[in-house]
Amino acid sequence: MSEPAPDHPKSLRDPARLAVRRALAEVPHIAPIRALARRIGMERGAPVPDPDPLDGGVRARMLLLLETPGPAVLHTGFVTRDSATGTAANLFRFLREAGIPRGDSVIWNAVPWVIHAEGARNRPPRRDELRAAEPYLAPFLDLLPDLAVAVLAGRFAGEARPAIAALRPGLPVIGVPHPSPTYVCTSPEVPARIRAGLAEAAVILRTSPAGNS
Repeated sequence: MSEPAPDHPKSLRDPARLAVRRALAEVPHIAPIRALARRIGMERGAPVPDPDPLDGGVRARMLLLLETPGPAVLHTGFVTRDSATGTAANLFRFLREAGIPRGDSVIWNAVPWVIHAEGARNRPPRRDELRAAEPYLAPFLDLLPDLAVAVLAGRFAGEARPAIAALRPGLPVIGVPHPSPTYVCTSPEVPARIRAGLAEAAVILRTSPAGNS
């Protein structure tokens, strides 16, 4: 079973599309990250969404690191630009505008597990949650041998910059604002900075040699 890449945001609000996406969850390029997600979920006692099987998985050349899964992720079970949320819709549009091939990217979170109590509103991660997530960054990056650039979206994701620099010396790391509507709507400067950062990442992807995974 295969699924063409959606041509509009929020496609996974369609139950039929979501069912097809879930049927792809075991594809080989996602399986190692999915196994890590299950391990983290067991150790933290909280759900960890899988990477989107339409994205690059272990073949990804660009890591897009967000902050933490929002409560709505429990509807799909995926970290994906296709969720029916404003953040995902913004991400879908920004990535498409940048011309970054979907297969070149993988989306993950600085705190990869759901930190929200059931029914609670979205909130940023706390300092102790960020510290608890730090040991999981190295095994995650180990699964991405072809990584050419990392884009850190938001202040909390940006705190992973020193760890990424230590784990992957020389890897270009680009910071952008978080794509949440809360931030994007505050000033025209915010979407402009997101577009500029993703455009820089797109140039790196075009000019860097492809990996061998």
